[in-house]
Amino acid sequence: MRNSRVWRRLLGLGSAKLEDVSQEGNLLVIRAVLVRRLGPRCGRCRRVCPRYDAPRTRRQWRGLDLGSTRVVVEAEVARVSCPEHGVVVERVPWATHGSGFTLAFEQQAAWLAVECSKTAVAELMRIAWRTVGRILERVARRLLKPHLQLAGLRRIGIDEISFRKGQRYLTVVVDHDSGRLVWVAEGRDESTLTRFFRELGRRRSLKITHVSADGASWINNVVRYHCPKAVIGLDPFHAVAVPP
Repeated sequence: MRNSRVWRRLLGLGSAKLEDVSQEGNLLVIRAVLVRRLGPRCGRCRRVCPRYDAPRTRRQWRGLDLGSTRVVVEAEVARVSCPEHGVVVERVPWATHGSGFTLAFEQQAAWLAVECSKTAVAELMRIAWRTVGRILERVARRLLKPHLQLAGLRRIGIDEISFRKGQRYLTVVVDHDSGRLVWVAEGRDESTLTRFFRELGRRRSLKITHVSADGASWINNVVRYHCPKAVIGLDPFHAVAVPP
């Protein structure tokens, strides 16, 4: 098909072939055909696996709108038998396992969620409010690299934030050098913070030189135990709040 390369790049179809492009009312349907050079792959671990059954029907993934026109990618995909994950849908290059949206669609929705409210994202992307949250979870899993997330920590900040209604809190840890959020878990007590240092490990904990916090004893006690050489100070918010 003429200009098929443009369509593949525009929609992130990777090595898939473009079979047809048709418009059905206000919907643009992109029909793609998977190219399986080594065979079908597991949708979760990408391992080449034997096919479990033949495609029964075409699946669809919502793509980025072209102006006011909705776009869907349609393809026949089979199920594979993975030795680790069992029977799962085979991998497609334009979407993650279990998602009904293309990677480009989810990335744009996630970027918008950082800049504006979830309600605004839902209205602009023409999706349900709850769908925005599920998209954010998938994008976060793709971006999270546990083996790198806690690497090279020297100066960290520890704090608690409330969420939802009632006395529900999260303990958060940030890297002052990079400005990244590196760890978060529900709870605000010594056992919760101890989980962070267990994941960090004894060797990396001893390399931490400075810790900022709000002066809470449950934070100071855990930090002194796991980082005996670290300097503990008040974070800027609580430092300016101290009366002269």
